[in-house]
Amino acid sequence: MLRRLYHEQPETFAFTPANHAWAEAQITKYPEGRQASAVIPLLWRAQEQEGWLTRPAIEAIADMLDMAYIRVLEVASFYFMFQLQPVGSVAHIQVCGTLSCMICGAEDLIAVCKEKIAPKAHQISEDGKFSWEEVECLGSCANAPMAQIGKDYFEDLTAEGFAKMIDDMASGKVPVAGPQNGRYAAEPKSGLSSLTEYQEGRHPYNASAQLAVDLGDSIKRIDGTEVPLLTPWLDKDKATKKVAPPRESSAPRNAKSAAQSAPKPTAAKGKTPAKAAKADAKVPEAAQSGKKPSTLKAPRKSGADDLKLIKGVGPKLEKLLNTLGFFHFDQVSNWTDEELSWVDQNLEGFKGRASRDEWVAQAKILASGEMTEFSSRVKKGGVY
Repeated sequence: MLRRLYHEQPETFAFTPANHAWAEAQITKYPEGRQASAVIPLLWRAQEQEGWLTRPAIEAIADMLDMAYIRVLEVASFYFMFQLQPVGSVAHIQVCGTLSCMICGAEDLIAVCKEKIAPKAHQISEDGKFSWEEVECLGSCANAPMAQIGKDYFEDLTAEGFAKMIDDMASGKVPVAGPQNGRYAAEPKSGLSSLTEYQEGRHPYNASAQLAVDLGDSIKRIDGTEVPLLTPWLDKDKATKKVAPPRESSAPRNAKSAAQSAPKPTAAKGKTPAKAAKADAKVPEAAQSGKKPSTLKAPRKSGADDLKLIKGVGPKLEKLLNTLGFFHFDQVSNWTDEELSWVDQNLEGFKGRASRDEWVAQAKILASGEMTEFSSRVKKGGVY
């Protein structure tokens, strides 16, 4: 199936403050320089917030993770859990159409969708509340036919019961997830023939269905305020610190929060407090190890070099380097070991990247007018 971005797109995207704090916490799960591993959870959170994945959301997440836009689009278009077009405001219904469900009545469920929602998959109902699609096996074959609505499975469905379920959701009711024919889980319809001792004292519903009932509104999309933000791998101060939502500009990740959390500068000898603060504001005081290289306030008249030709420098890191005062290959190529250490410590969110990817060696080649294997691929359009 061909999956493309929807033809109408919003102009911007930004996580809500709560979702942004959640996203930042997910990134910290992974080692420095491996933040791309958080791409799927962040895409999922964006979809939960908006209902579907927009192009601005994909690009915003790429910027957060220092990934090329195409790489994030590849993930979003590969996994069918991501919706690349608008969906119903109440629910998007995914009817399983694979063998077991098809034999047991999936076609009848699809007919209900066509009648009550829209004639074709991915069309939104006239009232804007519902959309639907047929999907491949959802792994609940013993309870066929079934459909996934929101985050829950609704199993052992009949056309009549499914139609009523849609009507109930349209009126604001939340149906009980799980089997719809009286079964507790996936036991024989005649009842348990073994492990019968576990029938006594059990919850009214099986584990997942019980959780849905406890939540009360399982078809509601996550907005980031459901549970406290749990980050046990961080220290207590970081886990409870509020993270400001990202601006729609592409400023380096955490640059604002780093500046806010850095110690306030003190006046140096011969300088007023205001001048001392201005001099120290370029780099957080918490990252002053090594020796600061010579920097420029702006590119030379010939224009800035494309630092993205250095392997390991993406659009976000290039902007960060420019902010630090580095615009040209020869600046990078002349870093000493001490200066390289300073740069590594001041790549907020990407510490150690300059040494690990050997920026100095690459920059020496590029400054001489020659090309590296990586820069050749970039020029041919094979990277960004």
